[in-house]
Amino acid sequence: MYKVLLKRGEFTDESRHNDDGSQRVVPYKLYHPVDHDLGKMPIIFWSHGFGGNRDGASFISRYLAGLGYMVFHLTHHGTDSSLWEGKPGHPWDILQKVKISRETTINRFLDVPFALDALKDWAQKNPEVGGGMDFDRLGMSGHSFGAMSTQAALGMKFPHNDGTLHDYSVSEFKCGIAYSPVPIAHLTDAPALELYGSIDRPVLHMTGTEDDSPLEGYGYEHRLIVRENAGHPDQYLQVLEGGDHMVYNGTRGKLGNNDLRETHEAQILEAVQNFWDAYLKDDAQARSWLKNTL
Repeated sequence: MYKVLLKRGEFTDESRHNDDGSQRVVPYKLYHPVDHDLGKMPIIFWSHGFGGNRDGASFISRYLAGLGYMVFHLTHHGTDSSLWEGKPGHPWDILQKVKISRETTINRFLDVPFALDALKDWAQKNPEVGGGMDFDRLGMSGHSFGAMSTQAALGMKFPHNDGTLHDYSVSEFKCGIAYSPVPIAHLTDAPALELYGSIDRPVLHMTGTEDDSPLEGYGYEHRLIVRENAGHPDQYLQVLEGGDHMVYNGTRGKLGNNDLRETHEAQILEAVQNFWDAYLKDDAQARSWLKNTL
């Protein structure tokens, strides 16, 4: 494992504004290995869940960076931790009362290609780290709301308020991981195949038998709809026995202690490593593990 360092910053999108009229700013956090001779390394994007930020899921990203990946976390204004920070009450109770506009959700999706373009420019201006970034080997990932953002980046159609379906896919991503996939049938009357059939890249879908939605309340089985209707044949599934919604984030929210946490995290890291190695490093052994295990 390589030593891992962090870099934080933010990118300002001068072409977009938030619902309150403020300029759209996308904070980021980059995990990158140091003291190595790895040459160009694959880059993995991470999109946080509702009420989260760029600091979530650190156990996954530190591990991957230690293996020779660049891992790039985004914060999405309007669905991030600023919704509850500094307010009385538990964050989950506050978030359950928040209404998110369709435009705010779409802004999340648009953060991804914007940040990708901004990162390419940053890499050229910061060659001591950016020189190790391989923009030809890109993966997309995210938890919960971030899984929805991942689904969109990989081809899922998303309905606007008028019911029309739109494409927010980002062609540069080769594959992705959806931690707690999010079905969107509640937003549209369109059939599942029309929504998810356009997901045209390999995806690892990760959930657990206790992975109920903390806001909508549906069970983990409902999350499998995304995988069942995705268009690309390489759709993998890991279901953690006893795994809940927050196991991927590294924090518990309102959930109690998880006695299986260490076991679950080890299972997550094994699957994640093999998936990225298979599709971003063209590792035949890792691909065989996926085919035979998931």
